[in-house]
Amino acid sequence: MHRECEYANIAEVTDTHLNHGHPCFSTSGHGKNGRIHLAVAPECNISCNYCVRKFDCANESRPGVTSKVITPDEAIETVLKAKASVIGSKLKVVGIAGPGDPLANEATFETLRKVKENFPEMILCMSTNGLLLPERLPELVDIGVSHITVTINTLDEKVGAKIYSHVRWQGKTLKGNNGARILIRNQLLGLEQASKAGMTVKVNTVVIPGVNEKLLYSLALDVKKRGAHLHNLLPLIPQGKLAHKMAPPMELIKNYRSVLSSVLPQMTHCQQCRADAIGLV
Repeated sequence: MHRECEYANIAEVTDTHLNHGHPCFSTSGHGKNGRIHLAVAPECNISCNYCVRKFDCANESRPGVTSKVITPDEAIETVLKAKASVIGSKLKVVGIAGPGDPLANEATFETLRKVKENFPEMILCMSTNGLLLPERLPELVDIGVSHITVTINTLDEKVGAKIYSHVRWQGKTLKGNNGARILIRNQLLGLEQASKAGMTVKVNTVVIPGVNEKLLYSLALDVKKRGAHLHNLLPLIPQGKLAHKMAPPMELIKNYRSVLSSVLPQMTHCQQCRADAIGLV
């Protein structure tokens, strides 16, 4: 991966979208402000080859893990208890990040509405694979979601076919290039629409050695053009169908972040949180 000189100054020095206290987006919020992840969304509409979703993995901190899936009413109780705890005054964000894809679960929207009604001071946040983002975005805007994370691992459908086993779209199960093509198209369209709607948008990219790492720079350029405000490179956790792959060394991730920081601000404090994480980041 190399740096084209004509893009050397493409990144903004500061961005008001990154200075609002959200610990996963803000340049100053992490370590000071906390978040609550509500695990109300078990269903997923794609199958990522690096994803293993299991419950009751108390010692694991990674996406897709939760002690249990809760209902929207239980989610409100969870927020109430967290707000009444020792760190309650530091909790600023309520997010939904799984354990499946939030947009594939109606409970996501019911929960967000209830949170907005009961805790109007809380920032609303959501993570998604982006497949349904273009069609569900108006509803998110209406509810008041201000921060969204879209996981985009590649813009090349052939590479995508190596990352995703299948994509469920409009009642069909699509595999290979066809599924990856639909997913990538919707991810980019949803990203662009979310940014135009005034949301703060972060793009997560799982770095998979030998699969997508050579395309990271071109991906960063494209998502920047479409309105992304922050980029988060996540090292692969070898599991599932990609259990045979090695996790990229942190020195390599640091190098990629250094290069891509010329395009977009890079998140460096991500903990690859559980779907039910509560507390400071």
